[in-house]
Amino acid sequence: MRGLRRDTPRAGVANIAYAALGKRACVLAVLALGTQALPSTPADAKVREYWIAADEVLWDYAPSYPINPITGEKFTDEALVFVGDGTAMADSVIGRTYRKAVFRAYLPDFTALKPRREEDKHLGILGPTIRAEVGDTIVLNFRNNTRFPSSIHPHGVLYDKNSEGAPYADGTQLDQDDAVPAHGGRHTYTWQVPKRAGPGDNDPSSIVWMYHAHVDEPADTNAGLVGPIIVTRKGMARANGEPKDVDREFVSLLTVFDENASAYLDVNLAEFTGTPVNTETEDEEFRESNLMHAINGHLYGNNRGYTMRLGEKVRWHVMGLGTEVDIHLAHWHGVTALRHGHRTDVAEVFPASMKTYDLWPDNPGIWMFHCHVNDHVAAGMMTLFTIEP
Repeated sequence: MRGLRRDTPRAGVANIAYAALGKRACVLAVLALGTQALPSTPADAKVREYWIAADEVLWDYAPSYPINPITGEKFTDEALVFVGDGTAMADSVIGRTYRKAVFRAYLPDFTALKPRREEDKHLGILGPTIRAEVGDTIVLNFRNNTRFPSSIHPHGVLYDKNSEGAPYADGTQLDQDDAVPAHGGRHTYTWQVPKRAGPGDNDPSSIVWMYHAHVDEPADTNAGLVGPIIVTRKGMARANGEPKDVDREFVSLLTVFDENASAYLDVNLAEFTGTPVNTETEDEEFRESNLMHAINGHLYGNNRGYTMRLGEKVRWHVMGLGTEVDIHLAHWHGVTALRHGHRTDVAEVFPASMKTYDLWPDNPGIWMFHCHVNDHVAAGMMTLFTIEP
């Protein structure tokens, strides 16, 4: 099995109970030891049910090719290594289209794909937004349509061991949630949303967490399996979970997708270069060509859908993933933002960062949103947003 890398033993009597009884009996052991039980569900809480699958797709990092939306002109030779069509470079470079895995929303019982709303199109490669109000329960029906074992691991929310979605030596039995089988395997995750999963005293009415596959986290997340969870303060959510005091919400993931570390590297080599597997993987130029400096999985202004109106209250959630090179400085041109009372126009983003900013657009026009790290700008980590008058 991929990804079983950590060995983190637990100490104490609770660990003995876990190991002896297994996951599904652990609650009895906890009660016997006098440990506090999970929080009870409020009478007015909702059960929010989602149907999400991990699907294989052909992902185009720059569908605007050959035009660069940032400049309005054709891509330069420097950018072609990332976004070319394969004719202007060596056959050993994959180009802009890769086979990847993404989370996608489905209608109940996976009868059909659920269409993405217009206001969610900016999410790009991100999975569907999972929303809840404090006190709710999230029931996530998951199906793995990929060729590798997969899972869903959440941040922030409260879960039992059979809804954690990560295999490691935790003193419990290896359960279905840890590695859902390939080619149609299914599992139902149940997550509670107590107060500690929601906004703190100094937070706005909603905050962002993330979810991602965690069988082999580097390979899974570089393949594309990541999405947002947004939790709204109790009493502040609309029926669909969105905060009442916000006109628009956006989510941006700044990360360098390393296709060299993706679970699909060998697949992409065989499918797009025609070369034998692993013949090019140590070549420096090849490895550099597979580093996609993306916002929501798109380069050079191809992440579209950030449109707002003058005077609206806009909440912009910013997330990060990746390695030590994933130190990003997300910069909004033309506006400023508030976070915990601090005024800024730059968001510091690190691997696994999850931050929330509020903006009040006061300056109509088309503006740039980009990483302020020079190498990342040159490699395409930028896009545009529009403030309509």
